Amino acid sequence: MRSHRTAPARALALAGMLALTLGACSSLESGAPSGEGTDEAAATIDELSIVVPADPGGGWDQTGRAMQADLQSEGLVSSAPVTNVGGAGGTVGLASLANSTDPNTLMVMGLVMVGAVETNQSQARIEDTTPIARLTEEQEVIVVPAASPYQTIDDLVEDVLANGKEVAITGGSAGGTDHILAGMLLKAAGVTSAEVGDKLNYIAYSGGGESLAALLGNNVDAGISGVGEYAEQVNAGTLRALAVSGAERVDALPDTPTLTESGYDVELTNWRGVVAPGSVSEEDAAALTTLVTELVESDAWQATLEEKGWDDAFLAGDEFDTFLTQNITEIQGVLQDIGLVS
Repeated sequence: MRSHRTAPARALALAGMLALTLGACSSLESGAPSGEGTDEAAATIDELSIVVPADPGGGWDQTGRAMQADLQSEGLVSSAPVTNVGGAGGTVGLASLANSTDPNTLMVMGLVMVGAVETNQSQARIEDTTPIARLTEEQEVIVVPAASPYQTIDDLVEDVLANGKEVAITGGSAGGTDHILAGMLLKAAGVTSAEVGDKLNYIAYSGGGESLAALLGNNVDAGISGVGEYAEQVNAGTLRALAVSGAERVDALPDTPTLTESGYDVELTNWRGVVAPGSVSEEDAAALTTLVTELVESDAWQATLEEKGWDDAFLAGDEFDTFLTQNITEIQGVLQDIGLVS
């Protein structure tokens, strides 16, 4: 991927795990140093275009629109229009962004796109973009409709083992985090890599709103998504949470056990971040990194994290570049292990 060596604006203690026409104008203003203590010319962004490579309603859309609201409420930009470019696990939007020449553009992306690039055999690669920052991390949750006979994760898994594709499980794009978790769960239950495809009936949707509608309409048996996408319905009693995918229980669903607690050796969290077009200059990349850093440090963004139940997983500059390179390699291996790619 195209890397611009811009150092992060704060010390980091966290480790781990468009062309399409944009309906917005953008401008980059470069200012001179304001004093002796300034190391380089400051660059500010007045108007920012945010690309969400998915349909409305899912985690990427929620992230993009939260960025829009918080950037504007904090006065960091005058406008930040959001454009949804859904399809193929985000790779349609990725292809557009890779060919974009607008320097004031950020595309929301994450682990889902890393997997979708592989399973869709996308010609556009994340390596064709400029990494800016990782923003959040979130656990997955496995849910069923409130009237479902499945009371525990064991009930669901045992039915899949016995009846295979008669059990429909919905989630986000093929090859994304939700799909990966379903495959990992079956592997942990003793299904071989070669058998996963024969057992798993995974119904993929581009946006979280569609998968939620399928669940609430009792058109599928179970669903997998980020905690923030289903927590409201779980707490309202319209969905039942069977398990979460992280190392510990989550505050938003305190009564829901982890997969590990339930006897399945599976841990997986979904990260989200932003990238810019591959054509941006080092100065443009630095300006975008500064803008995102200011957003992450703002009171509005911290309130959004708490409201959504997202963990702060901020990485920028070299750290994000290194993380992304490693994550792509890791996910390629996981997808092979669960039989989603050869």
